[in-house]
Amino acid sequence: MAKGHRSQIKRERNAQKDTRPSAKLSYARVSVQKACFVLDAIRGKDVQTALGIVTYNPRYASSLIEKLLKSAIANAENNNGMSAENLYVEECYANKGPTMKRVKPRAQGRAYRIEKRMSHITVVLNEKK
Repeated sequence: MAKGHRSQIKRERNAQKDTRPSAKLSYARVSVQKACFVLDAIRGKDVQTALGIVTYNPRYASSLIEKLLKSAIANAENNNGMSAENLYVEECYANKGPTMKRVKPRAQGRAYRIEKRMSHITVVLNEKK
């Protein structure tokens, strides 16, 4: 158990808080593997290049990630006062979300399980030094 008063514990926890601008999409109806194809393409790129990549990428996940990237840029400008020209994608990852289980009827009275996977996608930006 942590020592000290509750306010002191909270103050220490908030001091370690990450101040980088980010955006998170929870319960996206796309699997982690499919989202990672697009995320791997934009990781480490500046935001203008990353927006160009996701705009012209034919995958379904790229439309979700484009909105997420625009949201992260807006968060950087409005909440952190950063300039959009100096931003780059520092981290982007997809974590596994819940799976919806569905049943598909098959031949001879059998039933196969269909798993519709979800993911939680996060984009973290930072300023170039």
